[in-house]
Amino acid sequence: MQEDKMDKLRLEVGSADYLRAASCYIRMNVFVLERKLDIRDEFDQNDKEETIYSVLFDGTVPVATARFLPLTKNAARITRVATLKNYRGKQLGSKVIKGLERVAVVSGFKKILIHSELTAAGFYEKLGYVRTGTVYKEDGVSCTTLSKNLS
Repeated sequence: MQEDKMDKLRLEVGSADYLRAASCYIRMNVFVLERKLDIRDEFDQNDKEETIYSVLFDGTVPVATARFLPLTKNAARITRVATLKNYRGKQLGSKVIKGLERVAVVSGFKKILIHSELTAAGFYEKLGYVRTGTVYKEDGVSCTTLSKNLS
């Protein structure tokens, strides 16, 4: 990737095997290799055939991702938001989140929750999410819950 120019960006959202693989590639690089999180915690029971992933590609390279998990009839959660290091600061995370928000609206969900690291909460607030909970530890990291109504 050139410093100020990216190839054609393409967002794909769905549950196809290649989207799950692309999402896992990004998460492996960001969470396991870069951040040193335990691989057994990163890849869990929610990575299954019907799980919906949002993946942003730069040409053929997957560069940003997020995962969509229905919770109830009206609420869903976005998890595992990640962007490869060389692509950060370019608003790519917001693109994958907006892709999943569109899925939520079309599917009839009224609310989305995000469990965020405390240091990233401001990013989600810029996208219209509001802090709804107290600070808690998840995998040893300080986190908070944010929500967004989709009406």
